[in-house]
Amino acid sequence: MGTTGTTRYAALLRGINVGGSRKVPMAELRTLLQDLGYADVGTYLQSGNAVFSSGHGDADSLAAQVSAALAEHFGFPVDVLVRDHAYLRAVLDACPFPAAELEARQLHATYFSAPVAPDRFGSLDQQAFRPEEFRLGDRVLYLYAPDGLGRSELAQALSRPRLTKGVVATTRNWNTVVKLVELTGG
Repeated sequence: MGTTGTTRYAALLRGINVGGSRKVPMAELRTLLQDLGYADVGTYLQSGNAVFSSGHGDADSLAAQVSAALAEHFGFPVDVLVRDHAYLRAVLDACPFPAAELEARQLHATYFSAPVAPDRFGSLDQQAFRPEEFRLGDRVLYLYAPDGLGRSELAQALSRPRLTKGVVATTRNWNTVVKLVELTGG
């Protein structure tokens, strides 16, 4: 919780500031969130992570509001997921992999805009990707990629359009997962 009667949230922006396109400067993002009436606004890294407090709306309505404001301000659509501290903490606590024993680059969380049924990934032969593996949680996919995300064949397979159809998905490394819990906890 932030200010009395408010909830701390993280906004996860998908596909910005990658390869020189779809630029969203963090200072402008902070100002935009403040102009929407959110309090205690901050950003983390340049890859589209913001935190704020709000006393109105729910995660989905806040995401829609932020997404619409971004499109109006920057002139291009941005998918946004908003998650509260309790959810982010639950994702951290439910990690099926030994996070404390792994390097942050080896462990990732892909957040989904809606629940995803395990049968969506039924066509993937997980054994073919070993030692890489994934597990599903509550609107999240945990990915263990020992050589990092950039070299992960499993990550490429998981991001195929037929597997992500109908949901917004955005991935964060484990350092960011932990940091967002910290930033929304205060």
